[in-house]
Amino acid sequence: MAAACAACVLIGLAAAAWGQPREPRPQVEQAGPAEPGADGPVRPPSRRSALRAAWGLVRGLLVLFLCLCLLVMACERRFVFYPMRYPHGDWDARPAGAEDCRLTTSDGLRLHAWWLSAGPDAPVLLWLHGNAGNISHRAENQRLLARSGMSSLLVDYRGYGRSEGKPTEQGIYLDAEAAYDYLTRQRGVPPEHIVAFGQSMGAAAAVHLALVRPVRGLILESPFASARAMARHIMPLLPVWPFVRTRMDNVGRIRSVRVPVLVLHGDRDEVVPFEQGMQVFEAAPEPKRFYRIEGAGHNDTWVVGGDDYFRTLADFCRRCAGAR
Repeated sequence: MAAACAACVLIGLAAAAWGQPREPRPQVEQAGPAEPGADGPVRPPSRRSALRAAWGLVRGLLVLFLCLCLLVMACERRFVFYPMRYPHGDWDARPAGAEDCRLTTSDGLRLHAWWLSAGPDAPVLLWLHGNAGNISHRAENQRLLARSGMSSLLVDYRGYGRSEGKPTEQGIYLDAEAAYDYLTRQRGVPPEHIVAFGQSMGAAAAVHLALVRPVRGLILESPFASARAMARHIMPLLPVWPFVRTRMDNVGRIRSVRVPVLVLHGDRDEVVPFEQGMQVFEAAPEPKRFYRIEGAGHNDTWVVGGDDYFRTLADFCRRCAGAR
């Protein structure tokens, strides 16, 4: 992968140099009598040579652009996923009472998760985190969910934490399905108690889950419109977004969801534009609710929102799951 990226860069640099106009060869004047004070004839560049130089520059820029597109495609997975594997992370922070869980995906990978129960009748959040770190970085969040009366299963995608494999878009969808099947088959959680929760990149996995498994609600925190929309946001001056193969099309897919939806977004999000969260909300069918967290960025929604943040989640879960 690194070799492919380096090769693309080198080819692009070579193409840029190749496309530059070259110095014209010096013209050798015929010897002959010269008038005193004359410097010789001055010939203006021909139109053909100017067009040739312009085409060379355009050609070099086109090749450089194509190499940049190849670079994006070759290194795309590295741009999308930032996994942190065990032992990296704060694994001693596991909440008191949380259980280590092992679950198997439909394609045979073993995943690691933490299960923390808030009681037999509590609503259950199937918690799908963002694209960086691992579940150990969400330990305090899980503890506060339990304190607010919500059980939760925090699962690490393939390639994250103690989970096997390497992350891909289709892979994290299979991981979300495996987490759901673990809850219903091994934990005996009724589907009507399960609410899918997706944070940032995890919103794509949560939307997918709501389309392929019966859940009672869907919560999306700081969702982006699509992977291509994020590529356009990050690189607005370079039109490489059509070459991004990762879809994660939340706006397009959420239109088919048939459960209540809660979208929450910090209005100072420095990673995913607030406007993209609004686009996801506007595309969602009713019933739905938008919760604007004033002053919150991308990773501190639950800190800035405080008790109101957890109260909003708990009220939504109880209404959806029908828990007593």
